[in-house]
Amino acid sequence: MSVYWMLGIAIVCEVIATLSLKLTDGFTRPWPTLVVAVGYICAFYLLSLVTRQLSIGVTYAVWSGAGIVLTAGFGIVFFGEKMDLAGGVGIAMIIGGVLLLNLVSKASGH
Repeated sequence: MSVYWMLGIAIVCEVIATLSLKLTDGFTRPWPTLVVAVGYICAFYLLSLVTRQLSIGVTYAVWSGAGIVLTAGFGIVFFGEKMDLAGGVGIAMIIGGVLLLNLVSKASGH
């Protein structure tokens, strides 16, 4: 499996786990709690494999940046959370930073 596919799956696992945190009700509901635990375990396991081929800095920047953007977006869609102008600018800056790191920076290995 491609390292980028593994990173993508790690991001999906992390986003699912993070969104499920809201459903655990303080870890009092067993099924959402199980989803959180399994999601984070899978995410970190895949990240450990990705860092065999990509630098930890680039791996973490992409994983956390994509996780933030996706979690915020899904929070708006599924939980009715609000985003103001400052939040939108911040999300845009995260996206820009990850793109800059991957497309321009020598740290990405390109």
